[in-house]
Amino acid sequence: MSKTIKSIFPLGFPWQTEDPFLFSVYHLDHYPKGNDQMGPEASLEGRNLGNDFIVKDGWRMYHGQTIPGFPYHPHRGFETITIVNKGFCDHSDSLGAAGRFGQGDVQWMTAGRGVQHSEMFPLLYKDQENPLELFQIWLNLPSTSKFVDPHFKMLWHEDIPIVRENQVRIKVIAGDYRGMAAPTPAPDSWAADPKNEVAIWNIHMDAHSAFTLPKALTEVSRNLYFYEGAELTIQDEKIKANHGIGLASREDVTIQAGDTTVHFIILQGKPIDEPVVQHGPFVMNTQEEISATIQDYQLTQFGGWPWPYADNVHDREQGRFAKYPDGSLETK
Repeated sequence: MSKTIKSIFPLGFPWQTEDPFLFSVYHLDHYPKGNDQMGPEASLEGRNLGNDFIVKDGWRMYHGQTIPGFPYHPHRGFETITIVNKGFCDHSDSLGAAGRFGQGDVQWMTAGRGVQHSEMFPLLYKDQENPLELFQIWLNLPSTSKFVDPHFKMLWHEDIPIVRENQVRIKVIAGDYRGMAAPTPAPDSWAADPKNEVAIWNIHMDAHSAFTLPKALTEVSRNLYFYEGAELTIQDEKIKANHGIGLASREDVTIQAGDTTVHFIILQGKPIDEPVVQHGPFVMNTQEEISATIQDYQLTQFGGWPWPYADNVHDREQGRFAKYPDGSLETK
């Protein structure tokens, strides 16, 4: 293994991550046509409804029982960054915020001191299949930001820059790629300070193309997640799909695509370098803070649930939109 490659590891469910990232998961589900309830027009027999994570017929229901997805659940102490390349996600939360996003949109949510939200995957099309490709990334918050107010922000795909270099396409979701800056992240994010060099870049390479990943300005954690394609080569090391690669950050890295197109995501950032104590959807710095968080959630439910259903979805005819806690509305 060259000095450029620090590690190679298989991509599980979820993916292995490195500080400042806590968690990353890749959902690829080939959902069938939708029914009148925006669930699958298919039998749900043989599935462990409520906890269906085994791929059957190419798709999963996750914690959904009628519509696939994740009914309401709490978070505290970190951020979720949800990238939907295909399909749609319906968001509802305890602040009264809501949205439908997809087809390349990104949602950036700072949980901060606490929020409940649901993330459902409505199958909008009754006359065709409803494929879903979604990444969710958890970015930690430093101790000084664990209790900030929750914040909900949309990065619409029309506003996310895409850099084209010959046969390579770099979607700049966070950070700065050769002077091309991503949309501004949530204000209390670790990514909001450019010195932390947080980057999320979704990169597509044509077959037989080459790409040079530029070195970072400082020593940061940097991982490449190769999720689609057959093979790529990094500094003469051939790597198969469904592997992650830990990379040195202080040198340029040359990547060569094999006989197929290759798709991968880069996650990079300066480590927060603080203790991490996690209990499910709560991420704090000490066990005492976790115990206090559990008690707080039991008492307050982080504001309760203002929606009619735990697995709330929006009208089928509703387009892409975001309704913010202050009542303001964006439509696309």
